[in-house]
Amino acid sequence: MGDEHATRVRRVAEGVRIELADLLASEVKDPGAAGAIVTRVELTNDLRSAKVLVRLLEGGDDLARRKRLLDGLARAKGLLRREVTQRLGLRHAPELRFVYDTGLDHTVRIEQILAEIDADRRK
Repeated sequence: MGDEHATRVRRVAEGVRIELADLLASEVKDPGAAGAIVTRVELTNDLRSAKVLVRLLEGGDDLARRKRLLDGLARAKGLLRREVTQRLGLRHAPELRFVYDTGLDHTVRIEQILAEIDADRRK
């Protein structure tokens, strides 16, 4: 795979992320999908499959709320896939697979632990 192709894949992935964010804010009315933030999109090299990492604006530590989010996004998948393909002028509609992005949760938890250690040292 050449650099040009890799650049195109990254560019299309970022376009998919931006369009999904816009669609979630304006078009998707499913209450389960409310508060969704698209943090990253990982596209396969053939642009046919997208792993969409999402988070919740708030309440992300509630596993039931995460499940409702992913269920809501699954229900909206057809609309999202069709609109993203049309807006970006893609030849093939990428299959969207929504996954909750726990990466930031780990970062936040580490920061909490470090703050607790620091507070204990000051006692």
